[in-house]
Amino acid sequence: MRLTGEIALVTGSTAGIGKAIALEFATEGAHVVVHGRDSARGAAVVAEIEAGGATAGFVAADLSTEEACGELVERSAHRFGGLTVLVNNAVASPDGHDSAVGEMDTAYWEHALRVNLTAPMWLTRAALPHLLTAGHGSIVNVSSRQAERPSAGFAAYAASKGGLNALTRALAVEYARHGIRANTISPGYVINERRDAEFSPERRARLEAMHLTRLGSARDVALAAVYLASRESELLTGINLALDGGSGTARAASFG
Repeated sequence: MRLTGEIALVTGSTAGIGKAIALEFATEGAHVVVHGRDSARGAAVVAEIEAGGATAGFVAADLSTEEACGELVERSAHRFGGLTVLVNNAVASPDGHDSAVGEMDTAYWEHALRVNLTAPMWLTRAALPHLLTAGHGSIVNVSSRQAERPSAGFAAYAASKGGLNALTRALAVEYARHGIRANTISPGYVINERRDAEFSPERRARLEAMHLTRLGSARDVALAAVYLASRESELLTGINLALDGGSGTARAASFG
């Protein structure tokens, strides 16, 4: 198993991509701290992991405050005696709130940047002492193709994810000498259980036509995260992995 002995905190891991990452990490031998705001959903993910013979714990936290981010990291490290992997996956959803710049609500803009960019900085800053103590570490930031190929009406989301990409590169430069790596995964369109519950054949065909391979799944992102968290990728730091089925190559624009 590729993550045996690693201790990982995965933010926003009670559903979707984060849950898939937590499950895959556990399958690969990591001790996993599941995070979210819904305790019932968190307990369900932990139960699923433990049913497979792995170990996990749940910590609830609202990532909109510096204090909460610091407490989340400390409670996570205390749960398993350290921390070696941090996955910044939690996100402020743009659905129904984001907009074009000309119509942007300042409160939403600041909320998006706080959750999508400032919170990962707070979490990373709190995690670094534990990674330094361990003598190695991997920070995996889940970004989006929107950062480089934004769709109209998603200005706050695109800007915050662009900032996350830059933060990743800065971390790579600053901490490589300590054995700590930082990389980004930028998914394109990923099938979402709730958003795509009523996925018409016409919409699927239109989206599939934008990809050279196929539409992505949450597990595709999870498998990439496993690789970047493992020693197999120790040559890599500061990269932005475009996990978009080739849509960025095939088209001038992407929905992802």
